[in-house]
Amino acid sequence: MTGSSGGSGTEGEARQDHPDRQDRQQAHVLGEGAAPPAPPGDGRRKLVVAALMLSMALVALDSACVSTAVPQIVGELGGFSYFSWMFSGYLLAVTVTLPVYGKLADARGRKPVLLIGSSIFLLGSLLCAGAWSMTALIVFRLVQGLGGGAIQGTVQTLAADLYPLEKRPRIQAAMSTVWAVSAVLGPALGGVLASYANWRWIFLINLPVGLLALALLKRNLREPQAAAVVGRSRIDWPGAVGLFLTTGLLLFALVQGGVAWPWLSAPSVGLFAASLLAGVATYGIERRAEDPIIPGWIWRRRVIVGVNLALGCLGLLMIAPMVFLPTYAQSVLGLAPVAAGFVLSVWTVSWPISAALSNRIYRRIGFRNTALIGAVVGTALLAVFPLLPYRGPAWQPALLMLLLGAGLGLFQLPLIIGVQSSVPWHERGTATASILFCRQVGQSVGGVLFAVIANATLTDRLRSAPAALHGSLPQGLDQIAGALLHPTSTLTPSGADYLRHALASAVDDVYVGAAVAAALAVLVLATVTPKRFPLAEGS
Repeated sequence: MTGSSGGSGTEGEARQDHPDRQDRQQAHVLGEGAAPPAPPGDGRRKLVVAALMLSMALVALDSACVSTAVPQIVGELGGFSYFSWMFSGYLLAVTVTLPVYGKLADARGRKPVLLIGSSIFLLGSLLCAGAWSMTALIVFRLVQGLGGGAIQGTVQTLAADLYPLEKRPRIQAAMSTVWAVSAVLGPALGGVLASYANWRWIFLINLPVGLLALALLKRNLREPQAAAVVGRSRIDWPGAVGLFLTTGLLLFALVQGGVAWPWLSAPSVGLFAASLLAGVATYGIERRAEDPIIPGWIWRRRVIVGVNLALGCLGLLMIAPMVFLPTYAQSVLGLAPVAAGFVLSVWTVSWPISAALSNRIYRRIGFRNTALIGAVVGTALLAVFPLLPYRGPAWQPALLMLLLGAGLGLFQLPLIIGVQSSVPWHERGTATASILFCRQVGQSVGGVLFAVIANATLTDRLRSAPAALHGSLPQGLDQIAGALLHPTSTLTPSGADYLRHALASAVDDVYVGAAVAAALAVLVLATVTPKRFPLAEGS
């Protein structure tokens, strides 16, 4: 283990043995005497990294571009009432496939999983470009998501395979930069293509980028004989199907509940019950499986359990600014869409910078303590947001977002690198996928929870409005955003101001909820996650 310093930090962690190393069936999985894959030479490694960044750009740019082109897509295909499933369906497919692809990456090697996943994503992109209806487009987006799950999980795993511990922040920060650049450029690119070409080109441009990434990976990524030995292990396909159904039904119920039907209606109750039954059946399958899709060591190791819970909280709290801040900036602060987007996008600048510099901290104080600092900073900043003055200057929320990105960079990346370094090569795909899976589930739950909080606050404010304003205010929640976009034509000055106050209160409550989620992450890190992370040999 190189690059360690500080007796209380990484060097101290490297001296520890795995607490349940005896539970690993390394001889069964890798074979006697098999060694983890050695990274390729510098020349090939740079080309592989370029391919990984291109692959990550595929999934990062795609959703950012599509969101801008929604009016053009709906204008041509129709289906306005259910177009949101273009995004929900894709995220659902990505989330439920992450654990399966993680296990496959450990059992069959990273290269075939990434090549097959990328090919499925490109096939989905081609089908999306030829969609003839909104229903067809949603189905083809699901196909894209089936490939996107392989790309997201396997790229992160390969990034850890290619570099030793001391260099991993650099490559992981580069991956974060891909997401940051995509968040800034994606909407603009989508708007240009939708306005001056056709929205179908948003999906077609994936093809040359993806084919180039496939060519670079196929030619330059060489996995040694250990991967061939791993390939003889059996895959728990019944467990994979059970996990897919359990998670899929749960997320579908969360996405549709309160939107397509009431929470306590028969469809919601039926979906939750079906998810519970599928979960019980999956648990029985996994207990009897020789090599389960979610192995027992995931739940026995405090490091992985603590990180999964913490990053689930991170996924939850991220929804508050991602979903509600642009609306706040436009409807309450009165900013134009571009300026409102800038208020949000500043965190994509500080996040990767903070992540890239995090190794200077965790090498001294350890992974857990570095993440704890980031989580505490995030909690404080989220709690400060409701204290901002009503209709104050835009630089105030922008500054908070800039600092929040820096805090979350310290929070997330050390935990990911710590878990990846705590497991050997043949467990790294499964461990990485579990992290990303929990973060994705956190985002799905956050989207539902914060929507409920915001809607409850707005409904209460509309009901308690002064009698003189009742006739001028929107009668339903769906009309609030539109009324504030054109207040002079639909609202009286006093009605517009009251509605802005109501929306500001709703967003404040959402940020309070996000601060609670961040505080839960602090609690998990302080009590569940061990202070020192055991490091696997050769990590």
